[in-house]
Amino acid sequence: MQIWHHEMQEDELLTSEDTMNFFKSTGARLFIPCFASSSLAVGMLVGRNLMGHQGYIFLIWNLFLAWLPYLATLWMAWAAQRSRINFWLTIVPVGSLWLLFLPNAPYLLTDLIHFRGMHFVWWYDSSMLFSFAWAGIMLGVASLYIIGELSTARYGWLVGWGVVLATVSLSGLGVYVGRFLRWNSWDAIMRPRIILHDLVNLFSDPSTYPRLLGVSGLIACVMLVGYLTIISIQGERERMCS
Repeated sequence: MQIWHHEMQEDELLTSEDTMNFFKSTGARLFIPCFASSSLAVGMLVGRNLMGHQGYIFLIWNLFLAWLPYLATLWMAWAAQRSRINFWLTIVPVGSLWLLFLPNAPYLLTDLIHFRGMHFVWWYDSSMLFSFAWAGIMLGVASLYIIGELSTARYGWLVGWGVVLATVSLSGLGVYVGRFLRWNSWDAIMRPRIILHDLVNLFSDPSTYPRLLGVSGLIACVMLVGYLTIISIQGERERMCS
């Protein structure tokens, strides 16, 4: 039985064999396009700099941050094969960090604002920025897919979809906080009171709602559409193999 099947009974628990199959198959298949997308983006940036056009180095750091939540989901998938105690000891700290750093993946989409038209070759720069944005979306959606499937397998489709919808909503908010309030993921740990104060001010000011809802909603929709695409492809693959 494959644990990514969405018609599992809610009281059906994930077995060690199912989890290992998940980690080896689904996790490995998602790693390949994520790695390929990231390699293309980095390769274009390196090529640009080798041709004497410096800049955009910050994209490497942003891409690195986008990889962290995906690697965290692979760790949680591995932990799911352990006993229930070990699973929860891993899920609580690692899952919290995953949710905290996940907005860094779709955040790369907002780096498109750095495109400045005709410097260097405009089509090269636009393609490079888009490749980083695509890599970020791939990593975010792949991470979301793994978490969604693990949640569905353990607790049923209702909880699984609840986790997915809550995650994309919080990710959209996280991207807004990062882009417009200029906070980093680790600031939530190092300076939580200041961030909480800024969030209270944000939600207390109705004039910010249009941009807040627009940016957060757009990011959430992009991730949700990506998630739906993956589960649709996976479902079609299962039907072809059955």
